[in-house]
Amino acid sequence: MASPVAPQVLVAANRGPLSYALAADGTLSARRGGGGLVSGLSAALAAQPEALWICAALSDADREAVRRGVAEPGVRMLDIDPAVYDDAYNGIANSVLWFTHHHLYDVPREPVFDAGFRRRWASYTAYNRAFAEALAEEAAEGARVLVQDYHLALVPGQLRELRPDLRIAHFTHTPWASREFLEMLPDDIRSELVWGMLGADLVGFHTWAWAHSFMAGAHLDDERGIAEPLFPAGTGGERYIRKNPSGPVRHKRTDVAVFALGVDADDLRALAHRPEVDDKLAGLRAEVGDRRTIVRVDRTELSKNILRGLLAYRELLTVHPEWRGRVVHLASAYPSRQDLKVYRDYTESVRELAEEINAEFGTEDWQPVLVSVQDDFARSLAAYRLADVALINPVRDGMNLVAKEIPVVSEAGCALVLSTGAGAYAELRADALTVNPYDVTATAEALHTALTMPEAERAERTKRLAASATALPPAAWFTAQLEALRG
Repeated sequence: MASPVAPQVLVAANRGPLSYALAADGTLSARRGGGGLVSGLSAALAAQPEALWICAALSDADREAVRRGVAEPGVRMLDIDPAVYDDAYNGIANSVLWFTHHHLYDVPREPVFDAGFRRRWASYTAYNRAFAEALAEEAAEGARVLVQDYHLALVPGQLRELRPDLRIAHFTHTPWASREFLEMLPDDIRSELVWGMLGADLVGFHTWAWAHSFMAGAHLDDERGIAEPLFPAGTGGERYIRKNPSGPVRHKRTDVAVFALGVDADDLRALAHRPEVDDKLAGLRAEVGDRRTIVRVDRTELSKNILRGLLAYRELLTVHPEWRGRVVHLASAYPSRQDLKVYRDYTESVRELAEEINAEFGTEDWQPVLVSVQDDFARSLAAYRLADVALINPVRDGMNLVAKEIPVVSEAGCALVLSTGAGAYAELRADALTVNPYDVTATAEALHTALTMPEAERAERTKRLAASATALPPAAWFTAQLEALRG
């Protein structure tokens, strides 16, 4: 049922700003969602009159809340059939689109687009359609709609058909696949994907590298009559006329733009100095002693390149034995997507390699790697504060906010070792030590350079990194897109 007052600003995202818990007595309680993006979007939406966040019910408790008609102001959850949701989220978004955009396929074996894939794609289409229909039902005339991420890539095109009056933006938080990887998708599926994205008035990315990859894909489909470029890619005036492959040309124009998400320095520092973080910091200091620290914080996501980071640390200790006993690698690797076997195997490989390094180099009073595979945000913030070196070496990453967060929180200043595959590379490369994510030897040498960097230079670099990192915090990032939709 539509809201009593139709919202002028709407956000659509797979995950919402809250979740529900179901007690043994049947009582439902709402908990606010975590993470910088959710916090930033929530703050920005709070300043918007009649704003609405549409999201999926992710748990049994969430679905029960929807069925009972329980609702929090400014939030609408969609009770999508769990089987459809699983196919859409795990079967397509996380197993196809994520792998395509991050170039993760083991190409001799993957991908395989068979009848099972087609069934799952139908679920992905239906999942997106549920969001499009809810947005069409709720939105006021001429409202602005911001659709979030690769889970909802078809929503702009579907919503455009239902409500041509709306101003629609889509933001992709991942990279966008290169033309070579996009061409792996079946022709009709790729065209449907591009068609869906070009339903937006505004398509946003974290960097121009990903925006240009998207435009290359749109040019690819220009050959099939899906999108006609108005200006050449790379000119700064990237716009497209969207064509319907099964009907007449539509007048719809899509602008492609970059909004480089940053961090909120005040909020992050406040979080990092809570009592529970102080306790974790005291514990880490007791384990580390007076040794130098190399810090990384990641999910055990294949694209994060944790294994090569550990191999580089092992090579550092091999080639530069003077660091043995003088440095500790604090590696937080939170389990991710453990319902997929490839992720479970990867998480286990991280554990095993860390154990091998400790067995090879460790002594009675020194453990080279302190690895945590628990989701412990307070420990991560404590590690940020303790960091002398931050290691961020993804093979391909939409942004990587950790690369921005550590320089903001590090107490003594930190040297940033950053791979060229991180979206943050575009903004931070001048003050980081940059590496090819596949080059273990170069990464080991960058770690050595970072550890030996003069204190004054490290402090100056940290100051500039923090300034870049906070240039567009979440609320300003969101507002910038809203303002762009006015044009």
